[in-house]
Amino acid sequence: MTCKNIDIKERIIVALDVEHPDLAKDMVKRCESHTRYFKVGLQLFMASYFEVVDWIIDRGHKVMLDLKFFDIPETVKLAVEQVNSRGVSLATIHGNDAIIRAAMESRGDLQLLAVTVLTSFGEEDLRAMGMTQSVEDLVLFRARRALELGCDGVVSSGLEAERLRRDLGDKLLIVTPGIRPGLNISDGADDQKRVITAGRAIATGADHVVVGRPITKADDPIRVLEEMQQEIVDTI
Repeated sequence: MTCKNIDIKERIIVALDVEHPDLAKDMVKRCESHTRYFKVGLQLFMASYFEVVDWIIDRGHKVMLDLKFFDIPETVKLAVEQVNSRGVSLATIHGNDAIIRAAMESRGDLQLLAVTVLTSFGEEDLRAMGMTQSVEDLVLFRARRALELGCDGVVSSGLEAERLRRDLGDKLLIVTPGIRPGLNISDGADDQKRVITAGRAIATGADHVVVGRPITKADDPIRVLEEMQQEIVDTI
């Protein structure tokens, strides 16, 4: 289990995966009484550039900028430099050695998370690529390498969090997407394949969980937040 002392209002990062900045701002206003952390991903960033990012930070909240930088090292270095100047708390990069090294050169106070294996990726996807190792083994390999190169943490499924915490200790920040309420199984209509509940993810070692649709599509987002936060409190 993670031993980091993190405020309950920062455990859940609400993913603002919406198409328009006004929708994102409305969701922030609805949720900010219960969480101080929000994720801006590629869809919203393409619609608003830094407008929503700056707006959230100006309201006193934290931003995880989830753009998963993957490009030639110099481009990544310059992109991370741009992000660092905006006051973003967390940013994601792909866990390629050259990319991590380049990002580390210009990160400043920005915390960097290396993406290990997307939670939409399953064992069958590895087999299709000709890889014989398990998803868990690949996540551990990439996480260990990211830590060695100076990354602050990783993005990984909660299903791998326990092994990451056991093998790599508390030096690594673990942020877990693919959070779903109720049973930890996909109903087959979900594009996420490796899913888990918020409480279980934190109990097995995650520091933060990223939650999008279960909150943003809910009739009562606050109720969902409260239920997930109570799950988390019950495990720590």
